[in-house]
Amino acid sequence: MAAPVYDEKFLEDLKCPQNFSSLKHQIAKFVTSHQERCSRVVLVTSGGTTVPLESRTVRFIDNFSIGTRGSASAEYFLDEGYAVIFLHRNRSLTPFARHFTPSSFMDVMKFDENRIIVDEIQVPALSKILERYQRAKAENRLLLIGFQTIGEYLHLLRVCATELKSVGKLAMLYLAAAVSDFYIPKEDLPEHKIQSSDGPLKIHLQMVPKMLGPLVHDWARNAFVVSFKLETDTSLLLSKSKQALEKYQHQVVIGNILEGRKREVTIVQTDTITPIVLSQTEIDNEIEIELRIVKNLCKLHEQHFDIEND
Repeated sequence: MAAPVYDEKFLEDLKCPQNFSSLKHQIAKFVTSHQERCSRVVLVTSGGTTVPLESRTVRFIDNFSIGTRGSASAEYFLDEGYAVIFLHRNRSLTPFARHFTPSSFMDVMKFDENRIIVDEIQVPALSKILERYQRAKAENRLLLIGFQTIGEYLHLLRVCATELKSVGKLAMLYLAAAVSDFYIPKEDLPEHKIQSSDGPLKIHLQMVPKMLGPLVHDWARNAFVVSFKLETDTSLLLSKSKQALEKYQHQVVIGNILEGRKREVTIVQTDTITPIVLSQTEIDNEIEIELRIVKNLCKLHEQHFDIEND
């Protein structure tokens, strides 16, 4: 069965973030500042969305995404001079902080005579990361916006995309979040925690309407839109990617196979297919495939707004 067609009532039935007004203000202010400078701005979505099983949520449906691709890509977009809105799942990986788990960060620090100091061995690597982060923040080129549920994500996605409409062709949407295809409507959610004493749980999930249509043709018209297609069956990857391009009429689909997604992706455009494969030397040197992806997309984005200017 195909996903239902999007309409405004769908979003109205989903819960907004508690601090929605404040987040809208932050996003609008950030976009306006860069629109006035004619800066390139990219919205990077990252991490998985949860599907609550109760209104006062204790249990939820989740997926495996922790935001590795999105957080790495955001750093490389910053290196390329973009302003970045990083729309991420709460407690998933974020740019720069992703290099340190809580335990590894503790190993970087030492306590000595009432002072906290950085282990000298760690200083070169830490200083490079800190320098990049502080430069992005000082230039007001990084805005972190968090979400938890599918509803929060979609409300914030619409706000970000509609604000970026003012940036026009200089805007890119890099949709790397692992968005749930299913949800439970608000009216079907039990208010309180589901009790195990009630016996086996039966859940009826509704399909989430695909958002690429309104996003491409209305919310962020003229933006350069990049979506992702993850498959486990190699034989389906290209056909599914091309179908998405034909259906939604956006610019790029990045296809990847689950097991090899950190080593190989395929950039699919209407008339062009570009494989990106890390060599063994690059893997040994800890080059991330997101660096190659972002550099390729920056060139395509430049062609996009150059064509528009012509």
